[in-house]
Amino acid sequence: MPPETVTQQRADVIHNIGYRHYEGPRLGRAYARRSLFSQSLRGAYGLGRSAKSKVAPMLLFAVMCMPAAIIVAVAIATSANELPVKYTRYAIMLQAVIGLYTASQAPQSVSRDLRFKTIPLYFSRPIETMDYVVAKFAAMASALFILTGAPLLILYAGALLAKLDFADQTKGFAQGLVSVVLLSLLFAGISLVVAALTPRRGFGVAAVIALLTISYGAVSAVQAITWDQGNTGPVSWIGLFSPITIIDGVQTAFLGATSSFPGGVGPGTGTGLVYVLVLLGLIAGSYGLLMRRYRKVGL
Repeated sequence: MPPETVTQQRADVIHNIGYRHYEGPRLGRAYARRSLFSQSLRGAYGLGRSAKSKVAPMLLFAVMCMPAAIIVAVAIATSANELPVKYTRYAIMLQAVIGLYTASQAPQSVSRDLRFKTIPLYFSRPIETMDYVVAKFAAMASALFILTGAPLLILYAGALLAKLDFADQTKGFAQGLVSVVLLSLLFAGISLVVAALTPRRGFGVAAVIALLTISYGAVSAVQAITWDQGNTGPVSWIGLFSPITIIDGVQTAFLGATSSFPGGVGPGTGTGLVYVLVLLGLIAGSYGLLMRRYRKVGL
């Protein structure tokens, strides 16, 4: 038989590779949603990624916790009667660090999926738009809660070691946790909406920084001018136009915090209810905008 005929016969052979249907467990949407949440949360701190990706989040986490450790050390060494910084005040003081972390990690969470067009691949699995948005939102909020909650835990542990009043410290710690939970949800929602508008991570970082920085700077400047002119009434209302001042107003009205507004003029209970409604509206609105955005992306 000629060699050409042998080659042609071999090329036409069908091999039985033993294909069988998958008969194992099908874990479904809940498992896929949990996996996406876990992967996104780990990614927010560079876990499972390159060493270079871990530098920024871990450095910012260390910067966030370092002042708390110093405060605790001073309080123990000097046998202080109370901590020099309230739990509700800590995140407001370090808002710049929180803003940098949010700006660096929110685009990392969503922009790459948009840039490399992997969203349709996610939706080809047993996962829907709501699952993707919930997982990403929850992961970013959880990452921010770890960033803002860890220093409060250090302060609380240090206060107990310094033998400060247990009831007062526990109450303050609980108020601080409520404050940073609200901050984490608000910052996560706003930053993800902004980051989801562009597939370019750099543009997302710049946009988030600009939004958080410019809004706070503008609100603080207008509040200061209004206060200097002796018109104290609008000071509280002006705080509704910046994410961090919204958190400041809510915790001043309901969590026993001291306002950072000019003259310490924070919202009362009535105005505080408006702050709460605006806060909840922004969180819900961010979720709704993300849902709308990813319904279009998934087509």
